[in-house]
Parts: sequence; structure tokens; C-alpha cells
Amino acid sequence: MNQNGDNNYYNNDYSRGNINQGTNNPYYQQPAPVPPQYPYPPAGGQNSKGGVFLLGLLAGVIITALVGSCAYVGTRLYHLAGGRSAKTASADGSAGNSLVNDDTLEKLEALEEVIDEYYYKDEDINVEEMTEGMYSGLVASLGDPYSVYYTAEEWKELMADTEGIYYGIGAYLQLDTATGLAKINGVIANTPAEEAGLRENDIIYQVDGEMIQGLELSEIVSRVKGEEGTTVHLTIVREGELDYLEIDVERRKIESPTVKYEMYDNGVGYIQITEFDDVTTDQFTEALSVVKGSGAKGLILDLRSNPGGSLPVVVDIARSILPKGLIVYTEDKYGKKEEYTCDGKRELDIPMVVLINGNSASASEILAGAIKDYDKGTLIGTTTFGKGIVQRVLPLTDGTALKLTISSYYTPKGNNIHGIGIDPDIECEFDSEAYYERGVDNQLERAKQEIDRMIK
Repeated sequence: MNQNGDNNYYNNDYSRGNINQGTNNPYYQQPAPVPPQYPYPPAGGQNSKGGVFLLGLLAGVIITALVGSCAYVGTRLYHLAGGRSAKTASADGSAGNSLVNDDTLEKLEALEEVIDEYYYKDEDINVEEMTEGMYSGLVASLGDPYSVYYTAEEWKELMADTEGIYYGIGAYLQLDTATGLAKINGVIANTPAEEAGLRENDIIYQVDGEMIQGLELSEIVSRVKGEEGTTVHLTIVREGELDYLEIDVERRKIESPTVKYEMYDNGVGYIQITEFDDVTTDQFTEALSVVKGSGAKGLILDLRSNPGGSLPVVVDIARSILPKGLIVYTEDKYGKKEEYTCDGKRELDIPMVVLINGNSASASEILAGAIKDYDKGTLIGTTTFGKGIVQRVLPLTDGTALKLTISSYYTPKGNNIHGIGIDPDIECEFDSEAYYERGVDNQLERAKQEIDRMIK
């Protein structure tokens, strides 16, 4: 879902996810991709830093909580709330520390004139697209994969997709830095993506026969999305396969529950959170109520492949689990801190195991990190993704928007896990062969063994 996702005051996931400046930059030409027989890029973990998306549902790690919390850009397009301009040129028009000055305006005018005069196809000259590309390039020059400029159309889609319903294939997507291509971060059950046989960590090489390397994640997602009932053709690179996989996937209306739960016969409850979206708080509250109401002796909380999402949402959920104290705090470049706390009145009083993996990112790391710091549960799986920064979206008056990284976040014990991740208490690698060939989730089975030990 997210375009990174991830804790966008978003975090995102979103996404709903991690690429270098070149990959983010529309003017940059990435080297040719590595063919499938070459060494396969790392799956998840701190080395695969991509913004996370749910295909079509672009808001998970990115937009969910922004509607009420983002700052609106004042009465003029380039002014921040309160009428304050971000920067201005010096009085004499010289460059100073500002991008907008006489020199850059003169050069931009010269470039436009040269293109108009000499470019060989007039029909390819689109002033609107050139302008949007200029804005995108400006933000991409920061070299931050989580800071993104959204066109009016992209922003409208992101806001609409926070409702948890969209038209797509039912898979989460992030950028893989090793290849500059898109990686499937997770597949939603009972969706076209699952029916077509797509798997977590599949690399998308082409969409409808066209290369996607070097494109921004939002552009890749828009190519995979489409009208309901149509088909998208994906060329897939999969670990262990010697050749590309050619897979057709139907686009359908996807209703994506973010929380699933069940009770096992031994009195252990299981709750899976796939992302932290607007609807997640209510869904989790219902799940936890059923589990506790069924007399659960222990709980398995599954955060695997959760790309993150809304910071306020994960904080609300943490308040149903943690003791009184700090949940997380953020700190910006000015040293200003913002603390999110818990009163402890709803602290979970049963043993808990938390499942994590290399695709658990952002908001899911906030929850896992707090649980670990307070020793409220045992973490099982593999080291998490390692996204310890927060984004905020600033809408502009012309309908466009800017998502910008504004602060770092820290666990209750003061740990910033950006680029590092959270290590599990019990290491357990996922056995994909057992899962796809025999339907055995070895990590979940290990969690069941541990929770059985804890409740006896």
C-alpha cells in the first residue's frame, strides 16, 4: 500500500519504501539490470532500502495519517503555512543560498529556448511534463528515497487509496536498490497476485513488455494498476529460476483488511497486522478484543512484511500492549523532540511472541522496538528493514504535494535503527521451499513452540 513506506507522519509506507539518488532522479540513466542468472539481490533487511507500496493502494507507509496532521502550504503556491517563504534570493538578485535567483532563472530560460529551437520533434515537447519533471528532479537531488514530489494526479490517487479499497493486483511493492527494479514485498491472500503465483521477493523486470528500471516507485505502481477486468503482463525474476517468468495478472477491486486473527486450540491467539492504515486501529481493537475475550493464554503478533504506515495509528495500537511510559520519540534537525507515550491502563498481561523479517519496516519497527525495549515479548524471525526516519506531506495550493523527511525516530531506550534494523531474540530464517511446496510456515511454527513454552 504505501509509497514508503512507511511512519510518515507519516512514515512509509506506504509507501507506500530505499533507492539511491540516481534511481529517484528522472534524468539519471541506470546501468543495465542484472539478468536472473547473476547473483540475486538481498531479500529485505538493511541492504534493500526501497520505498514500500501496496500496488494501487499507495498510502500505507505514506499518506494515511496525513489528512489531519500535515501542514498546508499557505495562500500562495511556494509559501509554507503562515505565509513564510522557505528561502528567498538576496536583494540584488544574486544566488546566495537560494535556488530561485536571477542566474538559475536565466539558465532555465536559455534551456527552454534551445529545446524549442533545436529539438527535432515538436510533438514531444510538453511544457507541463517538463515543469513537473523539473520539480521532481529538485526533490530527487536530495538523494533521499523517501522525499518525493507528487503531481496533482498522484496526490489525488494517494489520498483516495487510504480507504483500503483499490483496483490492482493485490501485492505490496518496494524498490530494490541492488537492481533499480521493483520487488514484491508481500502478496495479499485471495487476490489476483496470489492466484497468478506471484511470491514475496519476486523482482519485477518489465511491465507490459516495457523496462521499469530507473522509474520512481509511484510510476511503476501506476503502470501495474489499471481498469478493473484488464490484465497486466509482468516479467519476473525469481531466485532459483534460470530464466524470466512471464505472468499475466488480472486487475480487480481489492479490499485489503490490514488485520487478521484466529484462535488456536491450545488457547493461543494469533494476530497479523499487514500495515498501519486508517482502518487498522479499529480492526486491531476488534481482533484483540476477540482474542482476549476467548481467554487467550498467549499471543503471537505477526509483523512480517509489514511495510509500516501511519505513526499515530501504530502509537494507538502500542497503547493496547505496552506498560506506562515512552513508546517512541522523534527529533528534527533543530533538536526539537516530540514524545509519544502510553498510560499503561491497557497493558497486555499475557505472554507474547512477535514475528518479524527483513520486510518489517518503519511503523512496524516502532512497535517491535518498543516491545523489545520493555521486554513485553520475544521477537522471532530475521533482522528488520531498518527505517528510522519520519516523513511529512505538505500539500500545495495547486493540488500537488511534497513528501519530505523531517526527523528521526528513537525507541524508548533511545535507539535509532535507521539502516540497522532490529535483531530478533531468536533467529529463524524463512524456509520458502517448505512454505510454497508443503504449506509449512516454519517461522510461525517456531513461534508456536516458543509461546507454548512461555505459557506452561
